[in-house]
Amino acid sequence: MHMDLDGGGNTVTEHEFVPRPWGPDNPHGNVFDTRSRTLSRERDAAAIADGQTGRFWKIINPEAKNSVGNPPGYKLVVMPSPLMLAQEGSFVRKRGGFATKHVWVTAYDPAEKYASGDYPNVHAGGDGLPRYIEQNRNIDNADIVVWHSFGHTHVCKPEDFPVMPIEYAGFTMKPSGFFAANAANDIPPDRNSRSVLAADGPVDGKAGGSCCHGS
Repeated sequence: MHMDLDGGGNTVTEHEFVPRPWGPDNPHGNVFDTRSRTLSRERDAAAIADGQTGRFWKIINPEAKNSVGNPPGYKLVVMPSPLMLAQEGSFVRKRGGFATKHVWVTAYDPAEKYASGDYPNVHAGGDGLPRYIEQNRNIDNADIVVWHSFGHTHVCKPEDFPVMPIEYAGFTMKPSGFFAANAANDIPPDRNSRSVLAADGPVDGKAGGSCCHGS
């Protein structure tokens, strides 16, 4: 995703939830904190999702401010799905290095179009995202690309035959400080003509009466 939030440079921050130790500021043991860090270089950004800490990322514009004085942004929530399962040194792993991390961030380069490199079936390995981040370019307040590798590991089951049912894989991008309030608040109201009082309209083709009234 070639990000361009509010124009200008963008930054990616990483966040996760951390339990706070017992102490005077946590006498009941139920306090937790959100730990955050700014990703400044490409090598810092390659990361793995962690369901235990609820790790998520935000793409923000540090030069802009929203209604509460914070940078506007979008929150990236990913599935902590299995990563590359092929062994180190295998051709599959060498050629599919992008699948060893869930999230990558690179400086924009029009020549870097594909996570696996231009010719994944013929190169010896190491191309694509692993090679791109070797340059360790600046990604803080810069023209950046956010890459997310996701999928699911399919173990066959009888219910997959003869037609496999649906399997879900994906991610969520949601505004986080991008709007001043709930963006749905200004949607014009629309009356639902099918929602009527039982006394004012027909119910099951019969005039009047309660929907729960026995015949």
